[in-house]
Amino acid sequence: MENSILESIGVEIIGVMSPVSICMFLVVLLVYVVTPNTPNSAVIQTAANLVYLEAPTDTTTQKIEGSLLNALVFIILISLVTFLMVLLYYYNCTNFLKYYMRFSTFIVLGSMGGSIFLSIIQHFSIPVDSITCMILLFNFTIVGALSGFSQGIPIFLRQGYMVLLGIIVAAWFTKLPEWTTWTLLVALALYDLVAVLAPGGPLKLLVELAQSREEELPALIYESRPTINQANGRGGSLGLLVTGATASSSVELQPITRSNEGNQGRVSPQNYSASDYSTGGVGNVPTNEIEIEETSPLVGNFRERQSTSSGSSEFSTIDVDRLRARNLENRDGEISEEASPLVDLINLENERERRRNAVVGGGGVESESILTAGIKLGLGDFIFYSVLVGRAAMYDLMTVYACYLGIISGLGCTLLLLSVCQKALPALPISITLGVVFYFCTRLIMEPFLVGTSTNLMMF
Repeated sequence: MENSILESIGVEIIGVMSPVSICMFLVVLLVYVVTPNTPNSAVIQTAANLVYLEAPTDTTTQKIEGSLLNALVFIILISLVTFLMVLLYYYNCTNFLKYYMRFSTFIVLGSMGGSIFLSIIQHFSIPVDSITCMILLFNFTIVGALSGFSQGIPIFLRQGYMVLLGIIVAAWFTKLPEWTTWTLLVALALYDLVAVLAPGGPLKLLVELAQSREEELPALIYESRPTINQANGRGGSLGLLVTGATASSSVELQPITRSNEGNQGRVSPQNYSASDYSTGGVGNVPTNEIEIEETSPLVGNFRERQSTSSGSSEFSTIDVDRLRARNLENRDGEISEEASPLVDLINLENERERRRNAVVGGGGVESESILTAGIKLGLGDFIFYSVLVGRAAMYDLMTVYACYLGIISGLGCTLLLLSVCQKALPALPISITLGVVFYFCTRLIMEPFLVGTSTNLMMF
């Protein structure tokens, strides 16, 4: 009995929301543990603030203008890099892209992850020498770089490194100035919407290219589970056999393949001089899918052999009329009565096998063979979800709860839309919009209300 759609959607949603929740939770912990509490801490210089460095003494107008300019430059850089990836993938530079992703993973884990690792060691005063620390960091980085696109890597190890990459990059992005962070999040949500859904969008082109080639995207993507082929038990071979039962009761099976199509209508009389014959559908081909003509080469050969035999052998053939009468009810119109039945059966079975293994566009599959794959979430979604929650953690835990609920609600809505639309959808717009709205509503409306009612003993 097949599972219902709601059960399948529930399993997929849990498989994606759990790592997202873990990533956001650990980023919040890092913000409280590693990030200094001093308001005048040094601002890092990244691609997100190349044009304008926000200072506490700047006016609100300067901060808004500078953050908008930073967001614009960052979106342009991301667009150029994405179009370059599409161009390289179009010209089959897949190996180069994979090596580039591995190199990027190595740099992120080694430099940014190593910096966070050292900060944690210093904060908790963990007694470890520098040589041991370097060996551990080097092995950790090498395994992470190889886990992305290598064969034979366990799925849980790949998932774990994807979550760790999101945590490390998000922890660094939380060091950006406040106005730049919020403007950048909104701009990225709008860019994600256009890049995935708009005609000619870079992410849409990349996904369509990968689908047309039936390949995996050469990108850092989190998979909720590996691809599973749920076939209905039918084999890939033809399964149509000719059976000859000899006098010694031994059975000889001879498969009919394309290599002997020209000889399948001829039976050597030397092999069957004193035996009983029967033909039929054997193996993976159901009986109701086999239709034998009166002019079948095997049947004709049997009758010719029977008329010229000396009478020492007895032949039995299939009652063709009765078989045809029984099979006319389930006839699918794919076999021509004027052609050789065995040749048609070979072509018919091969065509059915191709239809069973063919994946229908948009994520659907044929009913004969179901090819299912887990939901895939880009690494950027992990990063910017966690950046939003990490920025909220710098203000108050109440805003953290509100932003988390907004992000999870938006992600759930996106996954439900994914099950309906059956195509690639942007994961940032709904979640980021709800997260930003919940943050400012909590900070500007809910917190003053709750603090006022609590201080006046109206609510405990």
